[in-house]
Order: sequence, then structure tokens, then C-alpha cells
Amino acid sequence: MTSLPKSESEWRAVLSPEQFRVLRQKGTERAGTGAYDKHYDHGVYCCAGCQAPLYKSTSKFDSGCGWPAFFEAFPGAIDRHDDFSFGMRRTEITCKNCGGHLGHVFYGEGFPTPTDERHCVNSISLSFHKEDQ
Repeated sequence: MTSLPKSESEWRAVLSPEQFRVLRQKGTERAGTGAYDKHYDHGVYCCAGCQAPLYKSTSKFDSGCGWPAFFEAFPGAIDRHDDFSFGMRRTEITCKNCGGHLGHVFYGEGFPTPTDERHCVNSISLSFHKEDQ
């Protein structure tokens, strides 16, 4: 899935104001407020901006951080960028297809997952597509 670049006004026309703030302006939703933090249905989490598939529900886990947490994305679905905001180095994750801000990935926290990564993703950056088991 390849998305053509959109202008700011085109993004504002298709996203809610809160989606625009997070996806296009690198905002963050408040911890514990997102629809997908405690959501564990079987399916696929996609980018709310362009609907590109990002994460399988089988890679989601409860990290207790207040945001949806995943230990891996679909191969090639996300880009990683150094983020030096707030006086520290973090790794920002964005949708490879449209560049939408998803959140940050943290390493080596000791969660019992295959990758020892925590992709801390804003619920508002995601849409969920249920699959039958």
C-alpha cells in the first residue's frame, strides 16, 4: 500500500482534530485514555491515517504503561527515527506508508516478549480490523 503525500489541509479534512494533533504534529494522547490500551480482540491494527497494516493482535501485550504496547510490527510497516525532544534520546516510530506519528519504541525493559521491545503506540494513531479466529 503506497500513499501519495497529502497537504496539511488534506490531512485536516480526513482526520479528527485529535488524530491530526497526534499523527501529523507528533502529539501524545494521555495515558489510559485510548480505546486500544486494554483491547485484546483478534485482528490487525492499522494506521488511522492511511489504513496500512501495522501490528498483529498477537504481538500486543499488557505493559501497564497506559498505551497499547506491541513487541513487533509487520515487516517494513514502520520507520524508526531518533527523537531528542524532552532532553533525552528516544526512538520515534512512524507509519512507513504515510509518515504518521505512532509513538515510541523502548528497548531492554525486560518484558517476557520475543524481541524485548515495547512499541508504545497512541490508540488514536490506530484503527482496528477484527478477524475471525
